Amino acid sequence: METAPGVRIRDLTVVYNTPMGELPAVSGVDLTLTPGTITGVVGESGSGKSTLALSLLNAVQPPGRISGGSVEIDGLGDVVRLRGEELRQARGRKVGYVFQAAQNSLNPLKTIGKQLLDLGRSHDVADPRALVRDAKDLLARMGLDGARVLDSHQHELSGGMRQRVGIMLALVLNAKVVVLDEPTTALDMITQATILRIIREVHEERALTTLVITHDVGAVAEVADALAVMYGGRIVEHGPIADVLGAPAHPYTQGLIRAIPRLSGDISQARALPGRPPTLGTLPAAGCVFRERCALRMEICETVEPAPVTCGGRTVACHAAGHSLAPVKRKEYV
Repeated sequence: METAPGVRIRDLTVVYNTPMGELPAVSGVDLTLTPGTITGVVGESGSGKSTLALSLLNAVQPPGRISGGSVEIDGLGDVVRLRGEELRQARGRKVGYVFQAAQNSLNPLKTIGKQLLDLGRSHDVADPRALVRDAKDLLARMGLDGARVLDSHQHELSGGMRQRVGIMLALVLNAKVVVLDEPTTALDMITQATILRIIREVHEERALTTLVITHDVGAVAEVADALAVMYGGRIVEHGPIADVLGAPAHPYTQGLIRAIPRLSGDISQARALPGRPPTLGTLPAAGCVFRERCALRMEICETVEPAPVTCGGRTVACHAAGHSLAPVKRKEYV
């Protein structure tokens, strides 16, 4: 069996051109996806999660652009430097992507089967019949009638079915790195559970390296091995998921977990985070991006951006929370 590739994101910065100039949506992000693992990325809307995900495809669209850093994928090289045909071939065949709104990535005028064959032709697949067989097998594994789905248009499928079609299209060319952007958004609880189970099963069977983008901490806890928490375009905490959720170190991570209602006990115990997440126009130019909403705010937070510190596989970027951890160079951030 092929081994899963590793992914190393280093000092990645993505900016968007605005009337106020170029503003960073992702700022100096370092993140390593260990081969064969599922990494979840959580954060509120506008934290930079989807922009980070698109960077793995070098697919940030104008007025955005990757202004610095690298995305190294084993067997592919630095995706940021790929251009033209080389980049087009990498998308789908090397890196599979499941978009946030599956229906928006499907052509409403063509059946799923015709879109599958278009995908095959665009990647010079030599045996279209084998491609269709693989697609039907994948859909069957996800509990769908493959023949019926391939003969259907997107409007004839439910939201959960369209999401599974998106997963099939991301996997059918045997991509080894898979990015799922909000795979359970707008789905009912039963369908969410099914999609999460499928993600974990297919990930293990195909030896993938997987990135799951979500705002739902509970959903990602079901499938991920590691968790990265984003705020204001930065990774503020990262580590094994049991450690991050069991003993969150960053005040933002703590706030996200406190905001989750529990199935048992007093629902009123859930506490919403105070304030609002920053927008591109309101991100502070200096200091900690979370300080306006932080109960642990100190004087240093006003002027100095906290450097990530690492200990025992956990990384936290917080002046208050990082005191007990040994500092590391930014380039060693894992």
